[in-house]
Amino acid sequence: MKTYSKYSLWFVLLLIAAFSACEPIEDRMEMSGAITAEQLDITATLLQVDGKNSNKVVLDNKSPVLSSWDYGSGVTQRKTDTVLLVATGENEIRFTGLNADGTKITKTLTVNVDELTFEVPLEWGYLTGGSEKTWVWDDTRPAVWGNGGYMGDSAPAWWALPISDIDGQAAGEGAGAEMVFSLSGSRLTKVKSSGESQTGSFAFDMSQIITLDNGNVWAKGKLTTRGVTVLCGISPNEGNAPVYEYSILMLDDDHMVLSYSAPGTGAWGEAWFWMFKAVD
Repeated sequence: MKTYSKYSLWFVLLLIAAFSACEPIEDRMEMSGAITAEQLDITATLLQVDGKNSNKVVLDNKSPVLSSWDYGSGVTQRKTDTVLLVATGENEIRFTGLNADGTKITKTLTVNVDELTFEVPLEWGYLTGGSEKTWVWDDTRPAVWGNGGYMGDSAPAWWALPISDIDGQAAGEGAGAEMVFSLSGSRLTKVKSSGESQTGSFAFDMSQIITLDNGNVWAKGKLTTRGVTVLCGISPNEGNAPVYEYSILMLDDDHMVLSYSAPGTGAWGEAWFWMFKAVD
């Protein structure tokens, strides 16, 4: 029969003690794949220029969640980003985080802009009047909505509807309806002729220029809406799907012309056109 030295016995005892020390401790510490809004580690810091808060803000998320920042004049999904605000005074920045388990958490940060140190695209002033501005269908034109040629036309040319026919396409969004664009929070409120209203937001991307072969600019940028479309904002050839992205063909203090075409549309393919004017 084998015999063990006292050193071997001590070694066995040490192994037993080591395994005993590694027993699970789940009852003392509960691991979780999600955090709460209160646990978020996020910041929004305005850049200082000559001792004043400028209109550029640094967004930073140090939390273990995916990022979505809605800063009024746009949205970014970057963990860290520097973005441009377009209004002085109090600006709200809404953060939405996506946990590993698929749950979402939100938190709103507030910053106070002293001055517009960094240049804001003129289109913000045209559309909002620097504060709030109302837009309606341009009744000076024979047709205010319809289709025509992409990169060819600049107004409804094929199926061209006057204001009186708009309600047949989008009830309550013809005569008497309006849109109010507000600089604060980049809010867009669509008010139907019945008084019913819908509110969302809007943003510009003036880098989205469409140039023709001859070098002329057909579209000077893009207007994107969220949560609401413009008046009669539908695409009939796509089953009346709502449209949220519009090429800007014209935008000044008095007139706005927008266009949309389905992805992949080539020159002279089908595009839709909206003709609006500002209310004095």
